[in-house]
Amino acid sequence: MLKIKATHTVKPAEVTPTNLMCLSDIDQFRPLTHAPTVYFYRNPGHFTSNINILKDSLSKALVAFYPLAGRLHWIARDRLEIECNPLGAELLEAESESTIDDFGDFCPTPEIKALTPPIDYTTPIHELPLLLVQVTKFKCGGICVGLAISHVIVDGRSALLFVTEWAKIARGENSDSASPFLDRSILLAQEPARPPKFDHPEFNPPPLLIGHSSHLEERKKKFAVAMLKLTKEQIMKLRDKANEGQANNFYSRYEAVTGHLWRCASKAREHASEQLTAQVIVVDVRNRMEPPIPQSFFGNAITRINATTTAGELVSRPLSYASSKIREAIESVTAEYVMSSLDFVRSQEELSRYRTFHTVGCAAEAAIYFHNPNMQVTSWGGLNLYGADFGWGNELYMGPAAIATDGKAYFFPAHEGDGSFKVIIGLQVAHMDAFKKFFYQDV
Repeated sequence: MLKIKATHTVKPAEVTPTNLMCLSDIDQFRPLTHAPTVYFYRNPGHFTSNINILKDSLSKALVAFYPLAGRLHWIARDRLEIECNPLGAELLEAESESTIDDFGDFCPTPEIKALTPPIDYTTPIHELPLLLVQVTKFKCGGICVGLAISHVIVDGRSALLFVTEWAKIARGENSDSASPFLDRSILLAQEPARPPKFDHPEFNPPPLLIGHSSHLEERKKKFAVAMLKLTKEQIMKLRDKANEGQANNFYSRYEAVTGHLWRCASKAREHASEQLTAQVIVVDVRNRMEPPIPQSFFGNAITRINATTTAGELVSRPLSYASSKIREAIESVTAEYVMSSLDFVRSQEELSRYRTFHTVGCAAEAAIYFHNPNMQVTSWGGLNLYGADFGWGNELYMGPAAIATDGKAYFFPAHEGDGSFKVIIGLQVAHMDAFKKFFYQDV
């Protein structure tokens, strides 16, 4: 049983700019939902004191990261912009009758999702906070800090930049980092408008099951979420397996593990050999642009690209084949390709069909879904995930609070620092047991 005890509006501690801030052409097709993550702390001390520390430090953090205190609003051509104002973030206090140990391995479940702020997406977008925080006290004395940050405003790297700076302020430390880079115009299509230089199949709906004319039937099927583990030794085995017989290419852990998940899912789903299947890959473009985008950039600097093949090729050929398709897709994302994708977005009169609604509780008939026969595997391996110490020590666990669709997966380094990966995946109930079997059997 969880109860919300109080709700606070947290505004910037100082006067901040009040202006309209344009969104980049990447921001414009991001989901109109919030990314939910959770941070668990075992023995943080006095709850009321912790709430006061979090409110005070959040208020100070919103000075530099002031766009998070504002609101989105609609403009012409189905676009959005940020109205920078001091309306602020929302912070909720909650109490739970559970203990931290009740959550086991922290696999995303409805109980984990309840530790993040509830959001009513029937509320007009100009009234929704861009940042919401829920601090839940457990009967064991531990707490969970659950975050919900607008997908439109930031990607994962930028969200973690904010959390890192917020935690430093909470600890009373001076920031040794540069101020966030807020200029989103570096990811706007050039003027005057020009036609895209490349075709962009990543904006088309991914493959459907053979014999199906839409994704609606697959969306109705129940899916389950599992948290699995790959040890350091298993990861090295997969990487070696992906590189067997490769004289010139050396596939990374990411390419090996992602290829492995893709193959196992296709096997578990028992696809026909001629079934097309796509692996949807999220690519960070910061270092791909010319010149590179500053690491302190605060916004979305990611794009998606599809690796596509037939299920027959995917499962009958060695792991190196899956890894090669992933490598091929990633290498296609050059600065020129990204700029062409911005031109494509700019050329569209209406964007709703390009937005993916993959957060629980928010779905649209027109949205793109990465479900059977496809996968979307996201790696958090290159992110600064851990060390969110708000003054009471590092987190016991940090991770996603929800997996909203069949075919969605994350993997990231385990908190223990032993070189292992946590893998969180959503698959249809009918396919999950077979997937788990192949997941370990095929290492």
